[in-house]
Amino acid sequence: MRIPSHRRALVSLAVTAALAAAGMPAAAHAAQKPSIKVTADGTQPVFSYQDAIREYVRVQSTVDSDGDGKKDLIRVDIVRPRESDRGLKVPVIMDESPYYDNLGRGNESERKTYDAAGVQTKSPLYYDNYFVPRGYAVLNVDMDGTTKSDGCPTSGGASDVLGGKAVVDWLNGRATAYDAQGKRVKASWTTGRTGMIGKSYDGTLANGVAATGVKGLETIVPISAISSWYDYSRMSGTLFSRHQEDGLADTVDTDPPAKCAAVQQELLTGQDDTTGDYNAFWKERDYRSGTIGDVSKVHASVFATQGLNDLNVKPNQFSTWWSGLAEQGVPRKVWLSQYGHVDPFDYRRDAWVDTLHQWFDHWLWRIPNDIMKKPRVDLEVGPDTWATQSDWPAPQAEPVTLRPQADGGLGLAAARGTATYTDTGQDEATVVSDPTAAAPYRLAYTTPPLTRDTRVSGTPKVSLKVKLDKPTANLGALLVDYGTDTRVNYLDGREGVKTLTTEDCNGESTALDDACYKQVVTDTVTSDVNVVARGYIDAQNRRSLSHPTPVEPGVATPVRWDTLPQDYVFKAGHRLALVLVGTDTDIQSDRATGARISVDLAGSGITLPVVTGRAADPLFSTERTWHGPSRVTLPKPHRSFR
Repeated sequence: MRIPSHRRALVSLAVTAALAAAGMPAAAHAAQKPSIKVTADGTQPVFSYQDAIREYVRVQSTVDSDGDGKKDLIRVDIVRPRESDRGLKVPVIMDESPYYDNLGRGNESERKTYDAAGVQTKSPLYYDNYFVPRGYAVLNVDMDGTTKSDGCPTSGGASDVLGGKAVVDWLNGRATAYDAQGKRVKASWTTGRTGMIGKSYDGTLANGVAATGVKGLETIVPISAISSWYDYSRMSGTLFSRHQEDGLADTVDTDPPAKCAAVQQELLTGQDDTTGDYNAFWKERDYRSGTIGDVSKVHASVFATQGLNDLNVKPNQFSTWWSGLAEQGVPRKVWLSQYGHVDPFDYRRDAWVDTLHQWFDHWLWRIPNDIMKKPRVDLEVGPDTWATQSDWPAPQAEPVTLRPQADGGLGLAAARGTATYTDTGQDEATVVSDPTAAAPYRLAYTTPPLTRDTRVSGTPKVSLKVKLDKPTANLGALLVDYGTDTRVNYLDGREGVKTLTTEDCNGESTALDDACYKQVVTDTVTSDVNVVARGYIDAQNRRSLSHPTPVEPGVATPVRWDTLPQDYVFKAGHRLALVLVGTDTDIQSDRATGARISVDLAGSGITLPVVTGRAADPLFSTERTWHGPSRVTLPKPHRSFR
């Protein structure tokens, strides 16, 4: 059983009402056993996890990703209540992953284990331990090309997504599957109502499958998930990583290299590290508006989580997806944290499991609890400090444009003059040190001290008017907070959390699969400076990501781009800064262009979505004298596929 439990009361429900909501009339319930049990705390653990049915099937996909002339078969490991063979039809929670036999899942990197007959005996994570006793089936699906599935991984391509879609189709009677003996088998034990969940690549697959519009997928819970693979590896024509997609496919593919060598070459060629442009390869991997998936097709509800300081799956993956979902009227909810690439199970465990339980009860068992009546957004406003609001960005945020001043200040008024720097390629610690000192590789503009706490909620937008001495340059903008504070230590390799030696348990255990995981606490750091938001563009991609337009050297050229989104409070007394850079070597794999960049101050600035509050009060004090921290030390951002 779960230890400890701090539940918020739900609507009190009778069992018969819950069954009616699930499509079973009360009269049928009187004669039909077994049944779920529902109380004010939702579905209860009345089914034995020890005695649960454990089996696997292989679902036939619609693709042949390895080119062997046969449709790929997708391995599906199933854990479901034994009562689902005795008349109880159950919904499905599905985690499709490429990581089950390589990097593993969760903070403890768990992998699947099997018995002599090849049946899964241990499922990574707690989903089966917690939800199977409450009347759910939990499916661990090997992504096409990984673990025990056929095919080749394609880093978000068609076969990755369509393999998961085939499983949802099988659960709803529209696809073929074979049991361990090779006989066709139907999913007669399920209602067909399916929810997909997972972190990183797993959550990305949930986004992709939802974007196909497949019927039967009722909800998804994407955790730090990709919605466009271009934005995972690129930003406005600049490169975050080289060999990203072929490297990832190689990492998750444990078959002999020769099997998928041709696919690897296609990935290497298609991603086009030479230009960084958007092409048909990326269009296939774009779930917002792509050839395989499109946000306009999403009908599943979405409960997303995102670390606003995640520099792996960056927060624009969430913000653009969220905006598209809102335009479609998709029912949705989100948790936004100040961590890096971290599962909420590892920073807010009790509240997360409770909320997830309510969410699945509502969308899969159709229990009329109050989950959709609660505030849509949970937002971490400081280390371990959370607030709620009706939507995101904050509905009351208004655009405020700050402009660089000739004296190095940053203010509301436009200023005349020009300033020049060179794209030499520097790390972030270097470019944010000594902000009032001249440096050839950056321009830094800082405000006077803030008179009050000032919150930015949304996506800052940068506008520069530049002259270059070359046909292009990498342009970067950092939004920086100068002021001592204790913050989540997201740049550290642990992404802002520390793992303890103590455990707590969420669900029921067997001798081979326990429900207990190490507890995790927030890792904080007290620092004088924090890079709040980052944004980059290849100047020749200022008009189009697919069709670059070189800049005419010496001609004043406007360039506009977005930084990554953020929700952040600059404290009273702190200074806000705009630091203009070339290539950010901490974040980008691009080579510095060496271009000399002349900035027209009057035509440049950064527009922030500010929750203004007392708009009549001055935002800045009149204090000017300040030198800023020197020799800043920042950890290098952690890079990990998981």
